[in-house]
Amino acid sequence: MSIAQRKQEEKQEMHKRILNGARKIFLKKGYKQTSIRNIANEISYSPGSIYFYFKDKSEIFHELHKEGFQLLLGQLRVFDAVRDPFERLKALGSSFIQFAKDHTDYYNLMFLVDERDRKQGEGFQIAKEAIDYLTEVVRQCQEKGHFKNLHTDYFTFMVLSTVHGICSLFCKDHTASFMNRTDEELMQHGYGCFVALLEEC
Repeated sequence: MSIAQRKQEEKQEMHKRILNGARKIFLKKGYKQTSIRNIANEISYSPGSIYFYFKDKSEIFHELHKEGFQLLLGQLRVFDAVRDPFERLKALGSSFIQFAKDHTDYYNLMFLVDERDRKQGEGFQIAKEAIDYLTEVVRQCQEKGHFKNLHTDYFTFMVLSTVHGICSLFCKDHTASFMNRTDEELMQHGYGCFVALLEEC
């Protein structure tokens, strides 16, 4: 390995280390209370070394935001090969819920951490891409006779809101009030009830 290659690997490793440390701090303290110094302390580096990779905490947050949506979209696009759009829509909902279970930290950062300095950059665009993808599947369902006389955008919003609600209750550990029911049971059967309602539309 050449010196240049080694330096590039070290740079990539440091970039990854900063993001991993920042993810923990954002989730622990929230966006407002997180600082570059907090992140630096988490990974045992000086704040100045982080500024070499990112200009501010907002850029770090949006990088994590973008990574999360790239991961989510990758999981959703697995179902592109499902020809029936309604079956694809049902599979997308299940996959969305599974993503929240498998990648809770990412899910919290993407949807639940309050970040005021929102910018319509690359992270925003990939989030919009995910919404557009779901909207297109709903539109295809309507072309096949499902969800008649319902506005595509509003219906998409309802679908996303319902699935997101299931995930949010799980991610924030707000399911304990449903005694004698595990998180798995609540998420699986709760979504199953929602799908049963969709089948009536």
